[in-house]
Amino acid sequence: MSITPNEATSAEESEPLQRQYKIVKKSIEFLRTNLRSQPSLSELSNQVHMSEYHLQRVFSEWAGISPKKFLQYLTKEYALQALSKSNSVEQSALDLGLSGPNRLHDLLIKCVSMTPSEVKAQGKGVELEYGMGETPFGPALVAWTEKGVCHLMFNDRLEDALFELKQSWPKANLSENALGAASLLERIFFPSIANSTPSLQVLLKGTEFQMKVWEALLKTPPSFLTTYGGVAAEVNAAKAQRAVGTAIGRNSIAYLIPCHRVIRATGEMSNYRWGVERKMAMIAREAAREK
Repeated sequence: MSITPNEATSAEESEPLQRQYKIVKKSIEFLRTNLRSQPSLSELSNQVHMSEYHLQRVFSEWAGISPKKFLQYLTKEYALQALSKSNSVEQSALDLGLSGPNRLHDLLIKCVSMTPSEVKAQGKGVELEYGMGETPFGPALVAWTEKGVCHLMFNDRLEDALFELKQSWPKANLSENALGAASLLERIFFPSIANSTPSLQVLLKGTEFQMKVWEALLKTPPSFLTTYGGVAAEVNAAKAQRAVGTAIGRNSIAYLIPCHRVIRATGEMSNYRWGVERKMAMIAREAAREK
């Protein structure tokens, strides 16, 4: 994809992160539909109604790579390569002198599980703060307690996002904290900018089986992928792939519990709670940044 710089309009000089993602999402929808024909930059720019120069710049700012490279990360071939890489995660952990692959992520995310009685109480007596903010993958609502992050979901509307939160924590005492949410989202999605330690604590609320599945997901690092069968084997439930898929779909802490890294064994990008385009964007962005 070669481009000739065109004169950008004043409105094109600076793109907010949220608009950047909308452009990328629309591009992914087109690329996904026309993947076999490997669309040119010109064809893609026509679809998003943007000059080739501006589209190239937006992609580079958002993903750190060109649309052409991004397209390569969306192919089935890349997915299959990433799956084969995942087989070496355990050896990589041992080479680093860690006790196992989960130690790689213990350094970054610490899990705290609610007891069955706490789950049954539906959040009664829990002080829960929340807020809506911008992320590289669209607006998200994040919520946390003194024990850690307990909710992170993508949603364009605060009302809808808040409804989901209240359904998950019906008896909790909720209080909005926009500044706290902005700071937390920055720490999650922009750790270098936040200039803080990457370690975060998450509070898991679910059945014992669900929590085992979510903890297993943490063993898949950025730019690696796994399958439903792989996760099922990890939790010693090789014949329960459907149950594993259901547990993955119940994950209410997006991104931090990386359910977006689970794909089909064929290399196909399967469904995602917050949209398959968002899933593909996460996988491709992570792959680009790990290079």
